[in-house]
Amino acid sequence: QAQVVESGGGSVQPGGSLRLSCTTSEFADSDYSITWYRQPAGRQREFVGSIGRGGGGITYDDSVKGRFTISRDNDKNVVYLQMTNLQPADTAVYQCSALGKWGQGTQVTVSA
Repeated sequence: QAQVVESGGGSVQPGGSLRLSCTTSEFADSDYSITWYRQPAGRQREFVGSIGRGGGGITYDDSVKGRFTISRDNDKNVVYLQMTNLQPADTAVYQCSALGKWGQGTQVTVSA
């Protein structure tokens, strides 16, 4: 029943911006954190950032710090990943995870 669904991916030029959304539903436990990961083609999945239930405890990987912003709207059960100044190295499938559940991922492609 529990579901995690990502959306908002797309293709942008270097320096562009995208906002990803992670929507959760049917979770029995309302107190949970959400973590964003990404997996470039042919590479291991890597940590991007995470946010606690109340919107605190935010942490980012150094590779995205200062460019990406995580926020959440608990009333809507949505966590956002606002990405600015995107670079080709950010190209990957982005996934969110909560309570051991994973979304299907959304593709972000950054190229000139």
